[in-house]
Amino acid sequence: MKKFLVLLIVLLLVGCDKIEEQPKEKNKKDIEQKEEIKEEVKELTVEDYQNNNVDELGEVPIMMYHGIHNKSNSDTEYTGGNVDKDGYQRTAEAFRNDLEFYYNEGYRMIRLTDYVDGNIDVELGKSPIILTFDDGLSNNIKVTGLDDNGDIIIDPNSAVGILESFKEKYPDFNVTATFFVNGGLFEQEEYNEKILNWLVDNGYDIGNHTYTHVNFSNVDSSRTQEEVGKIYKLLDEIIPEKYVNIVALPFGSPYNLEHDNMQYIFNTNYNGKKYETKSTLRVGWKAESSPFSTDFNPKFLKRIRAYDNNGVEFDIEMNFKLLENNRYISDGNIDTIVIPSSKESLVNNNDSKEIITY
Repeated sequence: MKKFLVLLIVLLLVGCDKIEEQPKEKNKKDIEQKEEIKEEVKELTVEDYQNNNVDELGEVPIMMYHGIHNKSNSDTEYTGGNVDKDGYQRTAEAFRNDLEFYYNEGYRMIRLTDYVDGNIDVELGKSPIILTFDDGLSNNIKVTGLDDNGDIIIDPNSAVGILESFKEKYPDFNVTATFFVNGGLFEQEEYNEKILNWLVDNGYDIGNHTYTHVNFSNVDSSRTQEEVGKIYKLLDEIIPEKYVNIVALPFGSPYNLEHDNMQYIFNTNYNGKKYETKSTLRVGWKAESSPFSTDFNPKFLKRIRAYDNNGVEFDIEMNFKLLENNRYISDGNIDTIVIPSSKESLVNNNDSKEIITY
């Protein structure tokens, strides 16, 4: 009996040792497997930069849209996809064609606020593009009703409806845009709050276009602060801390940074609360500088008017021809600035990113 008990104890002790050893062996194998499947990050070479024409001091197009109308180009009496004489309103057909053109030309969308902050996350060999919409028109995101869950149903021929279809068609397009609103928001009182929340929850941004679309050249400092402050206050009430503190200047006014009212646009005091604006947008013209260029001034940014004019007067065709020789082309790394060696003296590296020349 004693011999049996001794034998039993020995067997139990040996078993415990084996049980203790198994996890150690398993952990060792896990570590080895993890090390084996670690993805090696390929370091780019000078040849890679040359083959992709990388230049992160090239220009960036900020596209300025207003209304998108559910029409074909043939439905209008104006050039191309213009719905009005000056091309501020565009057909749905033209807008779809614009997006196809941007994608096929190697442009990928980024957020306006990321551009201002110098955070350009675009794959190797591709170029950033920014979409903006002014005036908060109902055809930017037309709501046709609510579904069974109480969520908005978006007209597929409105701007956002078209953008969402491209989001599904081209997952690498990084579809986004910034919508600059007035006091009427998106002109759909019943749905305005749902629209704002849906937009920020689905990768879009909301900015300030003043309460009544005022011309800052014709008002005093008090009215200036009221126009800017009222929109910030309204957005604070509906989407607090989710909007961008950027103002799209109505009519592009005032037309220079030295105008007295600019200081009140950037630092607004309305109803006892202070609001700070980090950037303003001008009316359409041409592409803007790289955020890493010594020419870059985030306080007063140029935009391209998205319209057709037979390739002249800085329409879409003319601007993108100009960009062929001087567009921002990414190295695919958000933490580096890669440029041809001839441009090294033109870098303004406020963010202390690694600069690579070739």
